[in-house]
Amino acid sequence: MKKATLTITFEKEKLDALTYYMEKKDVKLQAELSDTIQKLYEKYVPQPTREYIEDKLQCENTPSKPKKMETAKANASQTVNGNS
Repeated sequence: MKKATLTITFEKEKLDALTYYMEKKDVKLQAELSDTIQKLYEKYVPQPTREYIEDKLQCENTPSKPKKMETAKANASQTVNGNS
């Protein structure tokens, strides 16, 4: 799955305070932002679209198996050429 990078603008002093207090609670900003963007995705992207995307990503990540017909042709070709 390809990843995209988001860039946002936020006041530096506020970010420093946020990270300071998050570290005190042993919470990572990146994890919180990832969780928040996932919730926004689930809130605004319709369920059928999310299912379509999940199926598409699953197909991309699953190695394809050779079809039986292609395997049979390869085997027949090897036998004809004298390779067993």
